Amino acid sequence: MSTIPLGIKTAATICVLKNEDDFLLLKRLKEPNKDLYTPIGGKLDPFETPQAGAIRETLEETGIKVRTMEFCGILTETSPTKYNWISYVYLAEIDKVSPPHCNEGTLEWLSLGQILDIPTPKTDWFIYKFLVNKEKFILDAEYDENLEIKWLVNELTGESLI
Repeated sequence: MSTIPLGIKTAATICVLKNEDDFLLLKRLKEPNKDLYTPIGGKLDPFETPQAGAIRETLEETGIKVRTMEFCGILTETSPTKYNWISYVYLAEIDKVSPPHCNEGTLEWLSLGQILDIPTPKTDWFIYKFLVNKEKFILDAEYDENLEIKWLVNELTGESLI
């Protein structure tokens, strides 16, 4: 049996749930991103498409059933540690329901303005900006051994964001 070498990317989804200018975000209880506010999401299951994974993760983590989600972009994160991800980012406009219970942490509705004042991964700030502006993106982030972001580039434009 072979083992997966350190540094191989884990495939995942980031599922952004939005109602007008408000986002349903998760204050995470565990790593990665413990105590930070993030969209819901998770690893893809074997033989699962990214969109099917996004729909499944949304249902599992919130109980909210969405039929489709809009593909918005890709975030690739590279580090010299175990933190190496390729995440497919999806968006769903949903009704503003009372934040449901979630085993992964606490769900809260936050406005775009509030997101600037809460602890969130640096890459996510850029994702929200692209979503609000209805722009597609392919983001490449590289981190140092302490998981501090060294650089962030949008491959579609070549623009350095950090």
